[in-house]
Amino acid sequence: QVTLVESGGGLVRPGGYLRLSCVASGSDPDMRVMGWYRQTPGNQRELIATITSGYTPRYSDSFINRFTISRDNARKTVYLHIERAKLEDTAVYYCIADRNVETTPRYWGQGTQVTVSS
Repeated sequence: QVTLVESGGGLVRPGGYLRLSCVASGSDPDMRVMGWYRQTPGNQRELIATITSGYTPRYSDSFINRFTISRDNARKTVYLHIERAKLEDTAVYYCIADRNVETTPRYWGQGTQVTVSS
């Protein structure tokens, strides 16, 4: 069992930077892979990126360039760095964890709202 708590969401101006954090607690094997999804209004959740406990990242094609995922195993924390924010980045961002992500992850955070607006 894993509990995930996100933080760092809020209002950011277009072109700005935001870092989201997600702290995990629970079973280490169940957080071998951690990552981020997002959901924009009226759309399904989409995978942004994942990172393994060995620090191997993997990105969905749409999120290469402006999004960076990182992880601190000692703190059981995964981060999402959003650079050059765009209006279309406005969404609820969810942290996920599981032993693998070949299927829908079992563990989800509550989500954190990111709003990009001038």
